[in-house]
Amino acid sequence: MQLETAGPSAGDLGTARRLKEILDSTRWFARSSVSVHDGVAFLEGETGGEEQRRWAGELAANFPGVIAVVNRIELPGDVGDTFLRAGEESARLYKRVVQAWPLILLAVVIAFATWIVAVIVNRASSAFLTPRIASPLLRSVIARALSVPVFLLGIYFVLQVAGLTNLAVTVLGGTGLIGIVIGFAFRDIAENFLASVLLSVRNPFRSGDLIDVAGHVGIVQNLNTRSTVLLTLDGNHVQIPNATVYKSIIKNYSSIPSRRAEFMIGIGYDSSTAAAQAIIAGVLAKHPAVLAQPEPLVLVDQLGAATVDLRVQYWFDSATYSPAKINSALLRLSKNALMAGGIEMPDTAREVVFPKGVPIRRADRASRPRPAALPREDPVPPSDGEAATVGEGDLASETREARPGRLGDEAAIDQENLLKG
Repeated sequence: MQLETAGPSAGDLGTARRLKEILDSTRWFARSSVSVHDGVAFLEGETGGEEQRRWAGELAANFPGVIAVVNRIELPGDVGDTFLRAGEESARLYKRVVQAWPLILLAVVIAFATWIVAVIVNRASSAFLTPRIASPLLRSVIARALSVPVFLLGIYFVLQVAGLTNLAVTVLGGTGLIGIVIGFAFRDIAENFLASVLLSVRNPFRSGDLIDVAGHVGIVQNLNTRSTVLLTLDGNHVQIPNATVYKSIIKNYSSIPSRRAEFMIGIGYDSSTAAAQAIIAGVLAKHPAVLAQPEPLVLVDQLGAATVDLRVQYWFDSATYSPAKINSALLRLSKNALMAGGIEMPDTAREVVFPKGVPIRRADRASRPRPAALPREDPVPPSDGEAATVGEGDLASETREARPGRLGDEAAIDQENLLKG
């Protein structure tokens, strides 16, 4: 190969000559050519691998008198050379693995030991927190928070043994950033999880409570890390995200056993209001489901178009009785007592207009239909004065039949319940 000497100074010629001698002495380069112009070295030729090409560029850059390098050394492009280089790289990788297998074994041992220690810390933390923290989810979160640093420390040691010190520092330093990124990516999941932690700590309701939340009324079946499961009184499961539950107004009907209910009754203007109040108060006093304290009330609510409307308010044990069944029984008994006491209960006044008059037609007696014959044996009618009829059941609360696991709802509550029982 001839050295390009057109134009360059004597110093550039000496530098180019020396660089070419070094490249030729390695026998890594074919058809090599080196020229230097004003301190800029131009390298040309072919070599068998990227590592040799990079080495030539670094050699020229560190050579005295060279201020810049233009590396034009090419790599062969045929398939045979490519497979040859792949074989050489595989051989070098195998040698490195053989040399580093003790470190690899040590890293595996450290990783396994770290996992064992993290599990031990998790279980020990759970055992320590069980008598001190009632919420199972909060215990799990704290135990994992104590075991995660142990696992991260083990990863740091593994990377140190592998010689990846910078990567180890990056892992420890970037853990917070990774947490932020994951938090944004899974914001809804993280929000529901945090809400489940807060709900399990505050315990605004328990399993089996009848609550009204986010427009849904039902029996609390389960609180998991994602949602709160309700069983409505008509037997349907409703899963509400915990974030929605936490931010909504929660009405717990089971938090206090005593609960107030009410109904309206209209009486005629010609009837005695005080007498009607006394009759209804007597019905409330005799009914076994109505509590004596707080005292039931019969109040005049408003003067309607055709009736004096009475608002009846009473208290009952919501854990034992159903409000719908008690209302049915009290309305029935009040109606019977008012009618027996001579109290009128007229319908709302209506005005019917017949613009063409009311036609009257007479029918002959022979054409009149005969009434159907009555059955020989009339069924015994149920007593209308009983506290509860067959249609009203035993006045028992529906929540008894909707307790967790009573209606075949195990499939919907297969996750761990984070609420107190």
